[in-house]
Parts: sequence; structure tokens; C-alpha cells
Amino acid sequence: MAIMITDECINCGACEPECPNNAIYEGGVEWALEDGTTVKGSVALLDGTRADSSERFAPIQEDYYYIVPDKCTECMGFHEEPQCAAVCPVDCCVPDPDHRETEEQLLAKKEKLHS
Repeated sequence: MAIMITDECINCGACEPECPNNAIYEGGVEWALEDGTTVKGSVALLDGTRADSSERFAPIQEDYYYIVPDKCTECMGFHEEPQCAAVCPVDCCVPDPDHRETEEQLLAKKEKLHS
């Protein structure tokens, strides 16, 4: 399951530098799979489509920080717990019920992002 940031976010930015996958972006900022990862070339996204790792995608959220589910591994393989949730002063980094993944899937995603 990926982590999501709720609309209770105060835009403090504490979470962004903690993410080992560079999956957290400031509201209104475009994202790409290759940002902060070793991914190159064509990659399968969670929805089954394929995209080039350098392709820029529209922001998922305009008003506050957001987490890209295709890049979030809940810090599996890096830390004991999601670091965004650990540092969030308002506890708005929570499990995303729309993106449930097993530990094996999260670890496979980590390997894909950091091969």
C-alpha cells in the first residue's frame, strides 16, 4: 500500500527530503519516474500503461505536497517505517486505500526504482 498525503498538509516540506524514492513532490510540481531513481527507459505503471522514465506527468495535487504511488514503497528495503509519516508534524501521511500492495510487491518496486 502506498502512502498518501491528506488535505490536512500544512506544506512544511518535512517529508520531501526523507523519501528514499523521491516520490514526494510539492503541490503543482510535475513528476517523473527517473527523478531520484536509477530507472531508465520504458516502465510499466501501476495502472498497466507504459511510460518512458523521463516523461513528465502532471501534478497529482496542486495545493499541497503529494506522493506518487508508482514510486512509493513505504520505505520498504530502506527503513522500518515510512519516513514521511515519521516526520510529519500533523500526521497527514497515511496509508492510501486505493493503492494496496504486498511487502513483496513493494520490495520489487524498490528494486525496479534502484537497480
